[in-house]
Amino acid sequence: MMIAVKASPYAFKLDPNKVALAVIDMQRDFVEPGGFGDSLGNDVSRLQAIVPTVQALIGLFRQQGWPIVHTRESHLPDLSDCPPAKRNRGDAALRIGDAGPMGRLLVRGEPGNAIIDECAPIEGEIVIDKPGKGMFCATDVQSQLDALGVTQLVFAGVTTEVCVQTSMREANDRGYECLLVEDATESYFADFKAATLAMLTAQGGIVGWTAPLADLKEAVG
Repeated sequence: MMIAVKASPYAFKLDPNKVALAVIDMQRDFVEPGGFGDSLGNDVSRLQAIVPTVQALIGLFRQQGWPIVHTRESHLPDLSDCPPAKRNRGDAALRIGDAGPMGRLLVRGEPGNAIIDECAPIEGEIVIDKPGKGMFCATDVQSQLDALGVTQLVFAGVTTEVCVQTSMREANDRGYECLLVEDATESYFADFKAATLAMLTAQGGIVGWTAPLADLKEAVG
């Protein structure tokens, strides 16, 4: 039976047999001081503020027994999967692969690349290391979702306008119905988040839907 979730621009019909949660990049390098986001001069406290909501959303999916995908933006230690154009962009003191307070930035296996404890995956949940912004780029996540019969994705994580939006647009192009939980995503810039939510839901939900966690929880019951 479909579950009607109050959402923008109109109700999202959630299929409990075909839905999965995608938690995008809730990793120390983006959320904690001393990580990659901090090295760019961003206020990481904005991202830390959503941790309880993301944790509650994960808990809701675990309670229902619905699949969960966790992603990490990460690169191989030799940076062979990190294009020079990506590493060299910007004017930061530290770049991808450089040593920071939590190890080499955005490198797999380093302390800073770990998902924060509050949102850490448990056994049986899918973990995807992605070298790009989007969760489908150079990963096998679609085959794993296909194997589970997933056709709908609920999104959370950081940052709203970069990795979350890219992943949601990739999913939309692949035919998934997508719902972004508004208070379980955040940007270092408040106006960027607001603009992204508006763009995703424009023109009758051209990319997908958005809803606060409270409305999703109410619908699920």
